[in-house]
Amino acid sequence: MTALRYGYGTNGFANHRLGDALEVIAGLGYAGVALTLDHDHLDPFAPGLARGVATVADRLRDLGLGVVVETGARYLLDPWRKHAPTLLHDDRKLRLDFLRRAVAVGADLGAEAVSFWAGVRPDGVDAATAWRRLVDGCAEITEAATAAGVPLGFEPEPGMEVADIAGWRRLRAALGEPGMFGLTLDIGHCRCLEDPPVPDCVTAVAPHLVNVQIDDMRRGVHEHLEFGTGEIDFPPVLRALIDGGYRGLVAVELPRHSHAAPTVARESLAFLRAAEKEAQC
Repeated sequence: MTALRYGYGTNGFANHRLGDALEVIAGLGYAGVALTLDHDHLDPFAPGLARGVATVADRLRDLGLGVVVETGARYLLDPWRKHAPTLLHDDRKLRLDFLRRAVAVGADLGAEAVSFWAGVRPDGVDAATAWRRLVDGCAEITEAATAAGVPLGFEPEPGMEVADIAGWRRLRAALGEPGMFGLTLDIGHCRCLEDPPVPDCVTAVAPHLVNVQIDDMRRGVHEHLEFGTGEIDFPPVLRALIDGGYRGLVAVELPRHSHAAPTVARESLAFLRAAEKEAQC
């Protein structure tokens, strides 16, 4: 029996209806799903949202799937600008509205966490202004999440204003270290840009983890790879998660593999189970 709970991200099932994606993910044996709110996967701006959320909540319960809510949809807020507006933009009100909606959806779904990130600093916005906007925005969303009882997982993302664990620590300190402001850790990102070995990164932040994304990656290249095609040695990483007492979802993050989603999801779970078995030997 595995000690970790594996999930799969719906951003890797972009060509499936959400209901079909959930069926496949559960049928393969995953324990949960990382649900990216998007046009075709529970659009938080669509009419009849409450009804849609209730339907998804019922389906998750029937399938026995845990859920985290992800907010990394590329063109949900603006059809012209990827990921825009972010918390750093002049017109950031739409991003704040989206994140408040994500928290509300997360609460109604019984989500284990709602995950979000800083975004890339826009041209013409100086570092001090970007940081002030980020802190203010995170404070607002943390207040909403605290009221809703939904943990936030802030994700350091390569190339964004908060790119690494050190940046997350700085941001958390600026917010006053609120209890609901946790960490989303992408295992691939640790290999991509963190200095310590990946298992050491996990151990260092274990008390703060509320969401884990997992994928393979190479040093210095931000490209989510299938397991075994990058540079990460996974058994020690999984061992670090187990030893750190992590009980949340460990969700496969392969957003560019929707063309072969069922096959990739099946192979990913087999890989992770084998790696965890090795980790426990």
